Amino acid sequence: QVQLVESGGGLVQPGGSLRLSCAVSRTIASLNAMGWYRQAPGKQRELVARIGSGGSTDYGDSVKGRFTIDKDNAKNTVDLQMNSLKPEDTAVYYCYVRVGLRNSWGQGTQVTVSS
Repeated sequence: QVQLVESGGGLVQPGGSLRLSCAVSRTIASLNAMGWYRQAPGKQRELVARIGSGGSTDYGDSVKGRFTIDKDNAKNTVDLQMNSLKPEDTAVYYCYVRVGLRNSWGQGTQVTVSS
């Protein structure tokens, strides 16, 4: 099974920035889908951003223009740069990769946006 470990979460003020990183235990260059979901208390999990092997990206409507996903094939990491953070961005953020027909998930990292 592939292992994923998220890092970079924490407490930040509205308007601030954070960068999340996901370390993957296998080569990611050839994977067709990987990225980030988030889940806020009392709400369902929602797509934040995803990226394919060719570099194509897709973002949730609520984060477009503020978040950027990228990957480093040499380091096998999937990163999420979060700018102009809002209180409604508060959630646990989960990294995922798709290998064949199966998704693998990290344990999540907490992001809290508050004054």
